[in-house]
Amino acid sequence: MYELIKAAEHSWYIECPAKIGVYVSDETDEKGKRKAYLIDTGNDKDCGKKVLRALENENISPQAIFITHSNADHVGGCRLIAGRLGIPAYAPGIEACITENPLLETSYLYGGYPPADLRHKFLMAQACECADLDRHPEALPAGLTVIPLHGHYFDMVGYRTCDGAFYIADCVSSRENLEKYQLWVIYSVPDFLATLETVMKMDASLYIPSHAEATEDIRPLALYNIDKVNETADKILNILREPMVSDELIRRIFREYDLPFSFEQYVLVGSTVRSYLSWLRDEKRAEAYADDCRIMWKTAEDK
Repeated sequence: MYELIKAAEHSWYIECPAKIGVYVSDETDEKGKRKAYLIDTGNDKDCGKKVLRALENENISPQAIFITHSNADHVGGCRLIAGRLGIPAYAPGIEACITENPLLETSYLYGGYPPADLRHKFLMAQACECADLDRHPEALPAGLTVIPLHGHYFDMVGYRTCDGAFYIADCVSSRENLEKYQLWVIYSVPDFLATLETVMKMDASLYIPSHAEATEDIRPLALYNIDKVNETADKILNILREPMVSDELIRRIFREYDLPFSFEQYVLVGSTVRSYLSWLRDEKRAEAYADDCRIMWKTAEDK
């Protein structure tokens, strides 16, 4: 764990719970170390310390941090790394806002001001100053291209290098995780599906997902993720043949998938289920209606 693995001539990644990309340029700093650019920073300050040690051992000098998205397991080490090295951090759009104001992530998941049970590093990273990459495209070093990968999170992106490595963040879950938990956290289901179609058409020598093994062929895993989305949608529609409120649907999903339950898992699964409901309603496959001061959900064919 935390070893530096070479993916291509200039492209490396650090093996850890949420893989960290390292794009190494041909330039050196005043100490003769190779200049490099980090893609994400891991889940907390302890991870950040391990990353810095791994880079120091390889004589690599980070010049900036480029964030794929602002989930805590991707930006948790940002404050420590940026602070110790005195380097800037960049993230696209909303992701920059959340990196600077991590309470926004837990507030979004909970749907209001989150209780103390949710205000911890698993869901809320330490705040880190972060510039909006959309407003500072000149910050990208030569040879690194940003690719929109929306769906899993608001403005998530991936980064493709000049030597063909493609850091694709959380646009796919591993087969093992999906077989165990069935669900992957999704903010926008249609964007998630569109991103998977886009990624399958991209030309890359190596695809590096954050939570799955690096691979030369992403298509089988992408298709498996698509199948799981459709399977979950079908399950929701089947459950909703009996009209119910969203919280009852979430309870049924936990029970039918035999998922471990906790406050943290409730908000993660709950926000994902509500995203499915929005998508199914927009597609007119599900309906929502008011009943006795409740919003009831049901399959459209039950009308």
